[in-house]
Amino acid sequence: MDFKNELISWYSIHKRKLPWRGTKNPYFIWLSEIILQQTQVKQGLPYYEAFVKTFPTIFDLASASEESVLKLWQGLGYYSRARNLHTTAKHIALELNGVFPNNYKELLKLKGVGDYTASAISSIAFNEVAAVVDGNVYRVLARYFGIDTPINSTAGIKEFKQLATSLIDKERPATYNQAIMEFGARQCKPKNPDCSVCPIKDSCVSLQKNLADTLPVKLKKTKVTTKYFNFLVCIDKNKRILFEKRTNKGIWRNLYQFPLVESEKSINVEEFHLLNLENTFPKFTKFDYSLYKDVDKIHKLSHQHLYTKFWIIEVEQSLEHSISINDLTKYPAPVLISDFINEFNFRGL
Repeated sequence: MDFKNELISWYSIHKRKLPWRGTKNPYFIWLSEIILQQTQVKQGLPYYEAFVKTFPTIFDLASASEESVLKLWQGLGYYSRARNLHTTAKHIALELNGVFPNNYKELLKLKGVGDYTASAISSIAFNEVAAVVDGNVYRVLARYFGIDTPINSTAGIKEFKQLATSLIDKERPATYNQAIMEFGARQCKPKNPDCSVCPIKDSCVSLQKNLADTLPVKLKKTKVTTKYFNFLVCIDKNKRILFEKRTNKGIWRNLYQFPLVESEKSINVEEFHLLNLENTFPKFTKFDYSLYKDVDKIHKLSHQHLYTKFWIIEVEQSLEHSISINDLTKYPAPVLISDFINEFNFRGL
């Protein structure tokens, strides 16, 4: 069976109409690839459309403030992608005169661009023979060839890259790369793939040996830690609120949040004194407090689970370095904070 021709034939019939597939503009292709890293097309599509509308050229993106980029990215997660996106846009606009590198080797030098993204951009925009290997490709190759080498091991990464490179259609690298990724997303799905209609089922090792549910193999993830976050929603009599920018390193760097106090366990109203607010806000003299919800809001990240509570702190004195409640939604914030702002009736105060 001709593996690559079967996939390309399938792709010609089943491919989705997506805006970045109708262009060879490397800016739009790069933008789509960064947005779709660790993000499904359904979720990423409206973000792509918003970015293209707001920043139609790389010069528009480069000249924007980081805060506006983060605000537009809000809710997509993995915010380092947005920061790297902005950094790279400025580099290309200012140092490369707006001209994208046109090959894998040079693309790989850009901040936020790894092997997969460089391969995707170089092949789709410039028709370079560079094989892509993303989650969908790993799954298709592991199942079809019956490979049980862990895909997140050093040996696995090397093995699958070599295999992908040997299979790519050298005359149609852009079409082939998109075909195998689309095939993994729509046909050879992670769960319950319909193998009965698969065009390459007759030579698929995992189907013959009933291994589809066990491939690809992945090494266990790093241990997930648990943290207890207490966000202090501090509001004064003038309806101004404390909202601070995170400047420390981490996934939420340069996003905004309410003042945060971590605790060793989940704190209830009777244990409010354990937060030691006199150390956090020594200038507070009189204030009332209440707990927004008794039950922790659990926010799951890839490496940690956050058990969060929101404490409403109403103070009599005017708050320094505060903003108007009406301006809260103007600032980029983690989805955890953004959801609370949308849910809590600030205007009813």
